[in-house]
Amino acid sequence: MRGLSDQLTETLKTAAQHERLVFLCSFQKEESVILDELLAIAPQVRVVTIDTGVLFPETLQTWKRFEEHYGVHVEVEDAANPEQPWTGPEHCCTPLKVAGLERALGDADAWITGVRRDQAATRATAELVEVDPKRGIAKYNPLAFWTEKDVWSRIFERNLPYHPLHDSGYASIGCACCTQPGDGRAGRWAGTDKTECGLHVV
Repeated sequence: MRGLSDQLTETLKTAAQHERLVFLCSFQKEESVILDELLAIAPQVRVVTIDTGVLFPETLQTWKRFEEHYGVHVEVEDAANPEQPWTGPEHCCTPLKVAGLERALGDADAWITGVRRDQAATRATAELVEVDPKRGIAKYNPLAFWTEKDVWSRIFERNLPYHPLHDSGYASIGCACCTQPGDGRAGRWAGTDKTECGLHVV
């Protein structure tokens, strides 16, 4: 764990060298671990979330807990669609969500994510530092080599806030309309061929 902790710190220190740094936050356990170190290392970082308008009530509660615990203001990019509300996998993760990310990263020179290799096959080759090919900016995945157990060990060790749905079998949490309990990312878009929302797709 010591080696992974040092890896997290060093990766965040490298990311902190960017003046226009963005941390994309979805209020899951990975983001809690990252925020615990990030704000002291990179006080200039913008913490941004994408609100689809169909987040779990527990996500909204966790959002508030994060802001209170870490003393951070989370910026919001609105991806809601009042004309065609997201009601299930067939309407979710529309271009509106990707457009929200584009706005969040519009003037950024680097961004930080909670991507881990063991979350899904689509993330199995994630590196600590990558170049985002779509935008030509640096992308940091400081927990890339952490396991689920490593993340929980840090949360309990430091008594960090975390999303309560993790205690109900939700390993990965997206929108209320299309997320079910499941290991890894199996509960996201359950029953469909979908594996990613588009934010981390090259």
